[in-house]
Amino acid sequence: MDKGKRICMGMAWQFGTQRTECSQRVFPYISAMVNNGSLSYDHERDGRPTELGGCTAIVRNLHYDTFLVIRYVKRHLTIMMDIDGKHEWRDCIEVPGVRLPRGYYFGTSSITGDLSDNHDVISLKLFELTVERTPEEEKLHRDVFLPSVDNMKLPEMTAPLPPLSGLALFLIVFFSLVFSVFAIVIGIILYNKWQEQSRKRFY
Repeated sequence: MDKGKRICMGMAWQFGTQRTECSQRVFPYISAMVNNGSLSYDHERDGRPTELGGCTAIVRNLHYDTFLVIRYVKRHLTIMMDIDGKHEWRDCIEVPGVRLPRGYYFGTSSITGDLSDNHDVISLKLFELTVERTPEEEKLHRDVFLPSVDNMKLPEMTAPLPPLSGLALFLIVFFSLVFSVFAIVIGIILYNKWQEQSRKRFY
């Protein structure tokens, strides 16, 4: 995301290494947000207004690899990390009721300010988990079209209106002209009647 100018739709995980506001939060910090296309990441406040959850992750200047697991199963988001070099997972974020549409795309991006670090993304490993769902759960999963989170109100997006077809445009213009001609004729008739009544008054 580029200072709020580029807005994503879906789920985003931020790895912040520099604090931009005076707070008790300790950086580096991992946070998550869900966006239906109506929100932007607030860099000035470290993304707090749209944050689902987060945790401190001391990953700067380490001499070993660090790992992060992001698990999304049955609308349940879990993020765990291994940052101590002990091959032990620690909980970071757990959020139920996350609704994401099908057809995922994954990407990475970065932005820096006065303080810059060099962070290498060694690899991304993706796994599709086999989960048994009831017919009701499958229908609910299939009917998700916009990302959302239960008990979290996201601003609604106004869907763009579909462009008018040639026939629809012709009919609109045609009936507008007919209405205009009809209004002019009615106006002329009323004006003539008004003139006749005015003449009768003088005689």
